[in-house]
Amino acid sequence: MRSQRRIERHQLPYYLKVFNRITDKPMGYLGNVSLEGLMLISQLPMLVGARFDMRLKIPGHDGQQHFIDFYATCQWSREDVNPGNFDSGFALVAPPPEYVEMVEALRHYFSFRPLAASA
Repeated sequence: MRSQRRIERHQLPYYLKVFNRITDKPMGYLGNVSLEGLMLISQLPMLVGARFDMRLKIPGHDGQQHFIDFYATCQWSREDVNPGNFDSGFALVAPPPEYVEMVEALRHYFSFRPLAASA
């Protein structure tokens, strides 16, 4: 029996598009992220066991688009609850510092913090 993963993940209410770094073609959207991996929501199932060259295109404060390039290996792929979509889990291979920064920024942005007590 396979055990459930217990890695903290952060759901993304607005999906970021993931691209194939070699062809620059869209692969799908981020469903959630962690420091160890991500879930991709796509129109096609992904090949389990395959390593993919991926790219995120992130809008910067300077108005320019910034790229986060990384490698990830598909661990599983299954049909989504929405017909015509597939969810695939990826383990990152040596995530670059930019990816780690993005995950930390998303964690901070989507975290609930207690309000400061009024004086």
